[in-house]
Amino acid sequence: MKQIATLIATFLAGTGLAFEAGLLGPLGETVGHYSAALSIFLVGTLILTLALIFVPGVDLGRVFRQPRWQLTGGVMGPIYVVALTLATPVIGVGTTMVAVLAGQIGGSLLIDHFGWLGSAGRRIDFYRMGALGLIAAALVLMNLKADIL
Repeated sequence: MKQIATLIATFLAGTGLAFEAGLLGPLGETVGHYSAALSIFLVGTLILTLALIFVPGVDLGRVFRQPRWQLTGGVMGPIYVVALTLATPVIGVGTTMVAVLAGQIGGSLLIDHFGWLGSAGRRIDFYRMGALGLIAAALVLMNLKADIL
């Protein structure tokens, strides 16, 4: 049951990312791409700060006692948000999300295959490559009439 609930929550989070891209594109066109990205992080920081205040047992100091390389993930968030802000007005929300998904799957296959970043290590096999190929095919099919490719 926990796995099903986790899959549903993750699916909903992915839906939220599509809405975020849909909001960021027009906002970036209006206020500037970097200002739009910063606004997303400011609002997120406010929400997480409130959560840290009201969630019992939070030890924020523990975060900074971890290996520094684990904190470098924070660099990826702004890159991702700025990419969404720039891409969405040009190629649309759907194409942006499928391109992001293709990159996520490709990168995650490498991380799993080589056991990077503490991953348990899952070999790339025919099925995983097939999944990546289907996502790449979706990206191509979504853009056949869009003159993007």
